[in-house]
Amino acid sequence: MLHLSLHFIIPLLLALMFYRRKWFTAWLIMLLTMLVDLDHLLANPIYDPNRCSIGFHPMHHPVMTVLYVLLVFYPKTRLIGLGLVIHMMLDGIDCQFMG
Repeated sequence: MLHLSLHFIIPLLLALMFYRRKWFTAWLIMLLTMLVDLDHLLANPIYDPNRCSIGFHPMHHPVMTVLYVLLVFYPKTRLIGLGLVIHMMLDGIDCQFMG
């Protein structure tokens, strides 16, 4: 539950800190990057609480994460990149707690 909450809270904090005038739009764009989790639908079973997403699901592959980081460097894709990088970092932290 904490893991899922952080996917909402951390983008909100970043939006409030760095995109004050358009915080809601920035937050919404970063939240929409959670659609990256649609790649979980390709797994069998779709949800496994003991499975690490990083490296298992196609859009959670480390190579994809490099592409997400690159998106941060371009102003037009920065919020999408931030949302995706935050998502991968949180999923990576979750994997560490799984052991």
